[in-house]
Amino acid sequence: MKATELYKSTTHRWLVLGRDESKPEKIIDTNQYVISSQSEAIILDPGGIELFSPMLAGILKHIDLENITSLFASHQDPDIISSLGLWDKTIPNAKLYAPWLWEGFIRHFGMENITYVPIKDEGGEVRVGSATLKFIPAHYLHSSGNFNVYDPAAKILMSGDIGAALEDHNAPMFVEDFGSHVKKMEYFHKRWMPSNRAKANWIARVRELDIEIMAPQHGRVFKGEMVEEFLAWFAKLDVGIAS
Repeated sequence: MKATELYKSTTHRWLVLGRDESKPEKIIDTNQYVISSQSEAIILDPGGIELFSPMLAGILKHIDLENITSLFASHQDPDIISSLGLWDKTIPNAKLYAPWLWEGFIRHFGMENITYVPIKDEGGEVRVGSATLKFIPAHYLHSSGNFNVYDPAAKILMSGDIGAALEDHNAPMFVEDFGSHVKKMEYFHKRWMPSNRAKANWIARVRELDIEIMAPQHGRVFKGEMVEEFLAWFAKLDVGIAS
């Protein structure tokens, strides 16, 4: 599993782990994000059960196990959080921040030790070391209870399935040509995002944030002007095509 540094300052650091060459062929590729500050770290959307071993090995190259104090799940999908039962045994004193709506479902992945901290619909925040992260509502994009994570110091928005593209493990980490990247995103967003109203609400909300990097859970990361390119494209896209 490859690790790429997205941000580093005197206070904290962002890593993305993904592009796993060893993943089963029919398992979609996912991005897992780790934010570390001082002696604490949080894993955002830690991944499916089949990724646990390479994820753990990848993280331990950069962070001591005892420093992983929190997990975050943007919603309930198995590619995001089905590894929970294994993390529950590995970091039993950690907390899981996740939507209140999905607690009864997420617990099916196995949770005897980790503490579930429900996120209210309006969002909230968590402090990791000296970094303050904000939970940004992204309901119905695509899950009815769904959140992004925004780091105002790093100016990074972890956008979950928004901005996702389904590619193989050889794909570059960053979007370089937005026009050619659209074909990798279009059907996914049309089919999986059910509500134009929810989409418009989200765009209005995130346009109020200062974002230099938009980091989705699948595919390539948007940086600089590519963030605005995505927002402009998404604003015009008609979603919810299933009938």
